[in-house]
Amino acid sequence: MVSNDQTLNSSNNLGVSDTIIFEGYYVGNMEMYADVDTVASYLDSHQGWFTRCAEPMDVKPIGHNGYAISLGRFGSLNFQIQPKIGLHLLPQNRGVYKIETIPVPGHKPEGYDVDFSAAMSLEEKQNKKLPKGQATHVEWELNLQTKVQMPKFIQALPQSLVKASGDKLLNQIVRQISKRLTHKVQEDFHTMMNLPLPGRKG
Repeated sequence: MVSNDQTLNSSNNLGVSDTIIFEGYYVGNMEMYADVDTVASYLDSHQGWFTRCAEPMDVKPIGHNGYAISLGRFGSLNFQIQPKIGLHLLPQNRGVYKIETIPVPGHKPEGYDVDFSAAMSLEEKQNKKLPKGQATHVEWELNLQTKVQMPKFIQALPQSLVKASGDKLLNQIVRQISKRLTHKVQEDFHTMMNLPLPGRKG
């Protein structure tokens, strides 16, 4: 799991002196060529679209509204981890969807801890030029905090360098995953509804 044969402790025992916190706040949006009720009905049925759209990440259900997601292998400064996180997709509340971190049954993260808190809201817009004369604007925001226990060879480096490298890597991961997931959700929804994909003609 970790390069240079370094063994990390359980996330429940992360030490303060050898742990660095990486965090970021992200926002994004996407357009769906349908009314709010149609989009909400689609999003509510996440048991269908979430696993399809999360590929190539490995996704396993946790209960009715949760998922265990293996994000892949990521690294910086010759240090690598393969994070797995549990996400709970809460039922919508007045058009607002929230996603929170939950434990993954039978999995004990080694050397890292992830706090994922996201919210998504829907707003309907009228436009006669659109295929159905209306669209739903989906806004999302994400607060992400990751605590990583660093091996000794990383601790020897300047903390500012490690922090900057980690924040940069975290931003790259979020941008990559969010861009891919947004495109796949749009494509999945509009294909199901036999509608053109936003941003494309025809």
